Amino acid sequence: MKKIFLYFSLAIVLASCASKFSKIQKSKDNQYKIKMAEQYYAKQKYRYAQILFEEVFPYVKGTAQFEDTYYKFAYCYFYDKDYLNAENLFKNFVETFPSSARAEECEYMRAYCFYQQSPKVDLDQTNTHKTIGLMQAFINTHPTSTRLKDASNIIDLCREKLEQKEFKSAELYYNLGYFKAAAISYSSVSENFPDSKKADEYKLLVIKSYYKYAEMSIPSKQEERFENVIRECLDFSERFHDSKFFSESERYKNLSLNFIKKIKNEQVKKTA
Repeated sequence: MKKIFLYFSLAIVLASCASKFSKIQKSKDNQYKIKMAEQYYAKQKYRYAQILFEEVFPYVKGTAQFEDTYYKFAYCYFYDKDYLNAENLFKNFVETFPSSARAEECEYMRAYCFYQQSPKVDLDQTNTHKTIGLMQAFINTHPTSTRLKDASNIIDLCREKLEQKEFKSAELYYNLGYFKAAAISYSSVSENFPDSKKADEYKLLVIKSYYKYAEMSIPSKQEERFENVIRECLDFSERFHDSKFFSESERYKNLSLNFIKKIKNEQVKKTA
């Protein structure tokens, strides 16, 4: 019974709000509409504010009120989590009011909208790449901005996501047994993200992949491919001598050396 009463009360409140808003919309007093839009905006009722701001655009365009109206109109979409439209509105704000004190903020917010649209790691990362590009452009254009730290942090987060996506692709090749493709993919991750905290781990995975590839190769190709493993291990030794994976890299090097030694011994026996 209490639930029915609550639903009934809520329905009355919503109907009352809708009726009040409808009356505001029908008003021909544009200043009154602006005033009510501001009130809705302040109360975080962004859908109502958005509708009213849009309706008064023809009235405020070309006036001193236009900039503030457009600014809040863009944020209505942002706060309503409609980042696609918010991005476009922040972009248009910068183009329409390039000398505004709010232009820098809106330029940042445009990039931030792309960040909000950046999907899960497994999905297409177009918006992640756009975020990085726009945030970097923001940093280059506004080197003294108070938002530089935030912009840099977002770039780092986006790069981590791209790194993880590339790593997962390489991991898939490895798990499916496509070891040459896995080695190339792990190398790509290492080259694309040289400052990664996992750079030594990626290099070890390159070694493991090439070792598996050599191990499964036909005898006539094995010596050449184990030599490639050794080269990767020597490169690991030069770059990551203090790595916790160093001993494992050395193990693959020794296994490859032993395999090559075995191949050469068999070749000697055949010619004897």
